[in-house]
Amino acid sequence: MNYRSGRFWQPDVTVATVVVRDGRLLVVEEQVQGALVLNQPAGHLEPDESLLEAARRETLEETGWEVELTAFIGAYQWASPADGKHFLRMAFAAEPLRHDPDLPLDEGIVRALWLTPGELAAESARHRSPLVWKVAEDFLAGRRLPLNALNHVG
Repeated sequence: MNYRSGRFWQPDVTVATVVVRDGRLLVVEEQVQGALVLNQPAGHLEPDESLLEAARRETLEETGWEVELTAFIGAYQWASPADGKHFLRMAFAAEPLRHDPDLPLDEGIVRALWLTPGELAAESARHRSPLVWKVAEDFLAGRRLPLNALNHVG
């Protein structure tokens, strides 16, 4: 399927945020198709929203944490073997600023929790996708690109 043949295809564009506090990574535990999985705070880019706005919004909606984005970790492309859906994930590093424990979390989110890198790695069977560890691994290896590598024109 390609645009030259008159059939349109595009991946789901998502954002994810790696937030670290006291050596622990902020993750969400969420219900997905009957399974309890782990993910970074993440979600879909919405119309008329920049990638940076989406990353801050999704982190707040899924964890109750307001964050300051500090770096772009990278862009990750993945196709789910389960359903063939394609994803383009834009991953960001962020610092936690404020937490609102009374903020209701997004539908499907069971809780937000802080895990050490070792704890997150040990739970690999519960990761929502292989992107969870790949993004964390790149962050832990020091991969940081400037936020101005991304531009929102509009």
